[in-house]
Amino acid sequence: MNLFTDAIAWLLDPAQWQGQYALPTLLGQHLLYTIISVVVAAVLALPAGWLIGHTGRGREIAVAVSGAARAVPSFGLLVLLVLVLGVLRTPLAAVITFVLLAIPSLLAGAYTGFEAIDRRTVEAARAVGMTEWQIFTKVELPLGMPLLVGGIRSALLQVIATVTIGAYVNLGGLGWPIIQGIPLRRFDQVLAGALLVAVLALLVDLLLAGAQRAVVPAGVRAQHPTPGTDASRAPRRAAPATV
Repeated sequence: MNLFTDAIAWLLDPAQWQGQYALPTLLGQHLLYTIISVVVAAVLALPAGWLIGHTGRGREIAVAVSGAARAVPSFGLLVLLVLVLGVLRTPLAAVITFVLLAIPSLLAGAYTGFEAIDRRTVEAARAVGMTEWQIFTKVELPLGMPLLVGGIRSALLQVIATVTIGAYVNLGGLGWPIIQGIPLRRFDQVLAGALLVAVLALLVDLLLAGAQRAVVPAGVRAQHPTPGTDASRAPRRAAPATV
């Protein structure tokens, strides 16, 4: 309990809120690397995922690529890329590492969102004369959005946690208090840094959990009312009696 109190005291110390390594600066660096990495990963992964989900082809390749990307150790890859690209290109090495980490979740969210759609819905859209582009934009994309947001949610949380190791190669971020505090045996500082990363991840998770519920189409919500709502409590009509 004393260590937790010391960590809070370290966070509230005015010295941590000014200077080159001020907490707001470190937070901004952490968010910057996270946003850039997830946006780049989305540009690469979402079109491929949507194509796989729409055509039903290439799923095995996507699963294999995602599995291989998940198996790569992020810290080892970061250090390797820094050595290969050079110290002057450390930010590029970090972004590549975080992009590779984010791609599997985004790719899976994109194609599973389409695969979860009842195929009769898609066939009905074709039957009324919709083009493939109209089916994609007006049927598949809205209905697949909840799982896509779930993939974005997972990718963001993974990248937020992993950007912490960027401090090891002097990129700053909220991992800086942790990396700096370990050799100095400043465990209050280490715990404070860990708390900041955890709080940031929780806030992002809560925000995207709300977004995931909000993007569910109104018609789907009407068919599957949330427990506790008036619709879910409405009594069912009794089936007509049979002779």
